[in-house]
Amino acid sequence: MAITLPRLSPFKSDRPAWKERPSALYQTLKGVIVVGISLAILIPLLIVVSTSLADNKQIIASGGYVLWPMHPTLDAYKTIFNGSLMFQAVGVSVFVTVIGTAVALFTTVTMAYATSRPTLFGRPVLLLVLFTLLFAPGLIPMYLMIRQLGLLDSLWSLILPGALSAFNFVVMRSFFMNIPAELIESARIDGASDFTILRKIVVPLSKAVIAVVGLFYAVGFWNAFFNALLYINDTAKWPIQLVLRTYVLQGKSLTANQLGITQMPQPQAIQMAVVVVALVPILLVYPFLQKHFNKGVITGAIKG
Repeated sequence: MAITLPRLSPFKSDRPAWKERPSALYQTLKGVIVVGISLAILIPLLIVVSTSLADNKQIIASGGYVLWPMHPTLDAYKTIFNGSLMFQAVGVSVFVTVIGTAVALFTTVTMAYATSRPTLFGRPVLLLVLFTLLFAPGLIPMYLMIRQLGLLDSLWSLILPGALSAFNFVVMRSFFMNIPAELIESARIDGASDFTILRKIVVPLSKAVIAVVGLFYAVGFWNAFFNALLYINDTAKWPIQLVLRTYVLQGKSLTANQLGITQMPQPQAIQMAVVVVALVPILLVYPFLQKHFNKGVITGAIKG
C-alpha cells in the first residue's frame, strides 16, 4: 500500500516565524525609524553644545541658535565660571547629590531588607511606605514641616524630603525577597545578626540593583530644583538646576555683578553653556554604572 506524503509549498519554511529572516523592506523601514529617532535625540543636543561654543556674530546671524560653530570659542564657559555663583551652584549640587544618594541608599536598603524578612517588623513599615506611594503630601504641609524642623535655607531641606522613594523601595524589596532563604537561615544558625547578614550576604549579592537604584537617586537629586525653589532663599545655596531654571526658563539674566564681569556673550550662548554644565556630570558617571545598570534593569524579569 503506497503512502502519499503531503506536498510542501516551496515558499514556506519549516522554521518558526520568529526565526524567519526579515524582508528587505522591513529591515529598511526599521533602519529609517532608528535613524530618525537617533537624529531627533542628537540634533537638539548638538544645537545646545554648538550654540554654547559659537561666537556672537554667528549667533546673531543665525537668529539665536547654531547647528555647527564655525569659529568655536569658550567665552560663554569663561563667563559663567568667572564669578563665584556657578562654582557655588555646582558645589551645592555635588554635595546634595552625593550626600543625598548615600542617605537615600542607606534608608532604602535597610528598610527594604527589614520588610523583606518575615521575622522583622516588616508589615507596618511596608504599609506606611505604600500609603505614601498612593497619597503624596501636599506642598503646604511639606513646607510647614520643613519650617517646623528649622530646615529653611538649609541644604538638608533638599536631601531629607527625598531620602526615601517608595518606588525604589518596592524594587529593592522585591529583589531581596528573591534571595534564597537558605542563605539567610544558614547565616543565622551560625550566629550572624541581621545587620551582619545584610552587610556580608545581602549587599554583595545585590550590587546590580543597588547601582541602579543609586543611579535613580543621583539623577533625581541632581535634577531637582523645586525643593530649592520652595525652601532656599539664599542665592549662595542655590543648586545648579535652580540657576539654570531662573536663567533659561524665566528669561532672567545672570547680571555682571553676579558673574564678576563687565561684558557678556550672547544670552543664548550663556543659556546653552549652563545646560551643558548641568548635563556633563551625569554623563560622566553613567558609563561607570552601565554594566550594573544593564544587569539590574532586567533583575527579576526571569524566575529561577
